[in-house]
Amino acid sequence: MHADLSRLTFHPERHYSAVVAQQGRVQLDADANEQTAIQLHRARTLAADLIGRYGGPRDAAGFRVEYVGGKHDIDTLYIHGGRYYVDGILLDADRPAPGTPVPDENAETAENAKDTATPPSYWTYWDQPDAFRDPEKPGDRLPSPAQSPFVVYLNVWERSVNAAEEPALREVALGAAMPDTAARVKVVWQVLPLSLAALAIEDADPSKEVVRAAFDKWAQRQAAATARLAARSERPDHADEDPCLVRPDARYRGPENQLYRIEVHAGGEAKDATFKWSRENGSVVFPVDALDGTWVQLASLGHDDKLDLDVGDFVEFTDTAYASRLEALPLLRVEELDLPGRRVRLSAEPGPGVGRLPHLHPFVRRWDHREGPKRRGRTAALKGGAVPVAEGEWLPLEDGVEVYFAKDGTYRTGDHWLVPARTATGSVEWPTDPARRPLLQGPAGIARHFAPLALVKGEESAVDLRLAFGPLAIGIPAADEAALAAEEQAHREELVAEGPSHGRSQTTAEAESAVEGDE
Repeated sequence: MHADLSRLTFHPERHYSAVVAQQGRVQLDADANEQTAIQLHRARTLAADLIGRYGGPRDAAGFRVEYVGGKHDIDTLYIHGGRYYVDGILLDADRPAPGTPVPDENAETAENAKDTATPPSYWTYWDQPDAFRDPEKPGDRLPSPAQSPFVVYLNVWERSVNAAEEPALREVALGAAMPDTAARVKVVWQVLPLSLAALAIEDADPSKEVVRAAFDKWAQRQAAATARLAARSERPDHADEDPCLVRPDARYRGPENQLYRIEVHAGGEAKDATFKWSRENGSVVFPVDALDGTWVQLASLGHDDKLDLDVGDFVEFTDTAYASRLEALPLLRVEELDLPGRRVRLSAEPGPGVGRLPHLHPFVRRWDHREGPKRRGRTAALKGGAVPVAEGEWLPLEDGVEVYFAKDGTYRTGDHWLVPARTATGSVEWPTDPARRPLLQGPAGIARHFAPLALVKGEESAVDLRLAFGPLAIGIPAADEAALAAEEQAHREELVAEGPSHGRSQTTAEAESAVEGDE
């Protein structure tokens, strides 16, 4: 997640069940976040073990899909409400009901308000909350089932949300000069189409079992990340230029603790892939107030010289829609600053359709790479403002931090690795083998989850591929008369065996008798 974190410490293979706070100790964000991660891991693992890879409650299963091809100008899907679980993650497809405003005293305005169309109770393919499909983009349109049936499926993942994307998260009582507080993690679900050819199904009328089996194989391939990375800290060439900053023997030469984020920008094979990096985990963002050509007016220019913008910085101009689509937009260079006007001039105008709608909360995210890491005396040229991936060699970032991409990897936009760098040790925290060689690791995220929903063959002929489960609780059957009579007889025999005291001690029985006699 893009958040201002010290580090992420949750590792399921360590089998921790709780984080235990100790008195008088410093409280860190990593401890609280690890407790949340432990609870989520246990809850979702339990749900997946009981439900399976995906399924919904029998009487409230969500994501029932209807294909509508002839009633509208463009084909669409109706996505009905309810709940569904994918790999233990709860998804809610219910559409929030519109609120009821206070009646307007103006009669004409009130009459016009009555004519306002009430949104349907279901989502459609085009207005589902986190997919942001665009009818103007041919790649977003649904296939024609008349030409070939297609599968509708769920794509599920999680992303962080901060106050730049959701202003309601900011506590205005703290004042505009104060930074935001906690970020949020949001479950993103997207209902998308998939051709039978992508599932390697040649039959034009496959059965449910065939489609589910083929989909599971496809999903496993999509979820498994093949890109691997290692990180280390090496003493850079300029290490002795300012020995007063850090320890003389330090390999990490940064003056402060950092959490480096190495994130895939453009995905694909290594020859096409690019990456970007941030020493602040990509958390330096600036809400956008207005866009005028290449000039961008920001809500602020940062809180200090570490978290501001400077000429030469590369930024990502985006909004919540493109953040959810996971599409690589060109990174733009800051060319000029207008501090009194809180404006920056970028190297190019952002692409059409990006950051123009205020309700999508456009923002600028700063990245910290410049003209590419120097390797063997040469500087790597940037591609679309990002650094080209070079496999099989160590790539220096800054201050002695280096990363290594393993060969033959396939890269996906948004996949990332986190590298904590600490001044106390003069090194980075990264797993190593007994010989202290850095170990190759898969991405820390994004974890992708998939589930099939329907096979669309034509108008009103969607074959439901969802799975359902019933409640575990059942009614308690009433005991029959024979069982009740036997129970009563056993009770009477027990009382007879106990004698007049009925199980009480003799002293107690005599004392109670004496009290009754006195009365």
